[in-house]
Parts: sequence; C-alpha cells; structure tokens
Amino acid sequence: MPSDDYKQYVAMDRLPSIWCPGCGNGVALKALALAFAELEMPPDKTLLANGIGCSGRVGDYVRCHRFHGTHGRTLAFVTGIKLVRPEIKAVCLLGDGDCSAIGMSHFVHSARRNVDIVTIVINNYNYGMTGGQFSPLSPYNVITSTSRSGKAEPDIDICKLADLAGANYVFRTTIYHVVEMKNYIKEALGKKGFSLVEIVSPCPTYYARYNKIGNIIKQLEWLKDKFIPIEEYNQMKDAEKENFFWRGRLTNRDLPDLYQHTRRSRG
Repeated sequence: MPSDDYKQYVAMDRLPSIWCPGCGNGVALKALALAFAELEMPPDKTLLANGIGCSGRVGDYVRCHRFHGTHGRTLAFVTGIKLVRPEIKAVCLLGDGDCSAIGMSHFVHSARRNVDIVTIVINNYNYGMTGGQFSPLSPYNVITSTSRSGKAEPDIDICKLADLAGANYVFRTTIYHVVEMKNYIKEALGKKGFSLVEIVSPCPTYYARYNKIGNIIKQLEWLKDKFIPIEEYNQMKDAEKENFFWRGRLTNRDLPDLYQHTRRSRG
C-alpha cells in the first residue's frame, strides 16, 4: 500500500487545522485515516460522526460521509443511521465531555444495545474548548480552571463503563503510542457491535499548563511513562496503581449487535 493512500480520506486542502500546537487530535485523525486506508474502506460507505468540543472539528478534515451531532447526542443519531443503513461503517469521534457528561446516557445505552459503531474517545482530561474545566474523566485531585485546589470528585473509567454496559471491544491507548493506536483502531473497525477506543491526548493549553507537566515533549514523555500495559498494571499493588494508568485491550467478544437482534425480532 502506498504510504500516502491515507490522504484520500483527509481534506488536505483544509489543513493546517485550527487545533492548538501540541494537541493530539490531528495525530488521532491521521491514525484513523491510516486505518481506513489499510483496510481499503470505501469513502462512500464510511461515516465519521462527531459531537461538540475540540474533537468536534475533526469532521472538517475528512473526505467521507460526515455527521456533526449536538452535544452528547451523536451516538443516538448514529444508532438511527445504522439501523437504516447497516452497510455503512460508522465511526463516532467524541471528546471526554461529549461521552461522559451530557452524553453519558447515550454512551451507556449504545454499548448496552451493542450498536455496530466504533466510538473513539479522545480524552484530554478537561473541556479544552471552553476554558479548561474538569470533566467526569479528569483524574482525582488534578488542577483545572474549575478545581483550582484539586478536583474533589473521583473520575470515571470510561473503558470499564463500556465493558460493564456490554461493548464487544474496549481498548485504551495514548497519542504517544501511535502504532498501537492505529493497529487497534483497525481491530475495532473489523469488529461487529459496539467498540470503544479511548485515546488519551495532551491538552497543552490548559491541562498540561495547570498541572505543570511541561512542554509537548514532556507531555509525551508523561504519557509514555505513566500509561503501562494492562497486564503489568494488574500485577501492581493498589498503592502503586495510584501513580500509573493502564493501557491495552480490556474487552474482546463477539456478542450479536443491535441490528442482528432487530432482524430476529422481525422474524
């Protein structure tokens, strides 16, 4: 496969993007486009849907079917699209607020119904578009614009939530682990049913600055050092886990998806 085949899925004439220097959204977009290219996915049979937030602008830079949903509702809209057009491969690219705050109900029920959607959550641990406020996925005790003394609320593990709700495939990685990210997006695209790929991404404008992580190089080093393979993480004692996060495949099963159940109910 030619190395630039991914460009057929990217609106190259609209680049450079509006994202802040050091933001990981563009890295995630290229990984997705590379996965599309390696799987030779027809652009006219591929849908990229997004919601609101920094990641919500990703639809401006792709050349395939696009859908821009209202805040938190994208998965509900795409559920309808999939029931009417099951042959379309649907990808929802959401931010941490889009899926875990106003959109949590839709996220949980999309996973419970096992809708055939690949959901990519770009988690930068804050609401980067509106001033750096904390989200439900922001870790406990971190500094944000709305938690100047440290976030008092515990965070939600969106991967474990998807697993418990019934998703067929769940994986977590980071912007630093680019090859891993592309490979597991490909794996998710090959699955039927609901798939979640959580990608932890730097937010140099707010999160990294407030928490004194350093420049983008330091942020990438932080992702490299702090996110360890799930097998290694599970062997740690609870006190050790406080300083690290896990990454890797949490769930991989093949339960019937919503469309299969709908067809059966119709006889």
